[in-house]
Amino acid sequence: EPYESWARFDRQSAEYKAAKEEAAEPLWRALEAVVPDIRERSDMVTIGTPLTHERYNRRHKGTYGPAGATREGDLAGFGNGATPVDGLWQVGDSMFPGIGLPAAAASGILVAN
Repeated sequence: EPYESWARFDRQSAEYKAAKEEAAEPLWRALEAVVPDIRERSDMVTIGTPLTHERYNRRHKGTYGPAGATREGDLAGFGNGATPVDGLWQVGDSMFPGIGLPAAAASGILVAN
């Protein structure tokens, strides 16, 4: 989601909480199509926004994956893992092959090999 649409909120405000609930509603409806009582079965619900990612994951404007790591010269926004420090490599969701646990783990395998 665009950071700008969330940046105006105070994370402690009722307005922010309402906006998060509204943003989550399509996901709830999709889940209810498969598990009709999913809301009642949920013991804990957390709704993340770009502000959440920015605060807890320390990601610039709440981004993750290659969209948040684009540098000039990177292939489609992905870094290749290289750093200016000899022998130091980066791995994770901002490197090829990208977002998600399997992809982030694969980036480590690719650098190691």
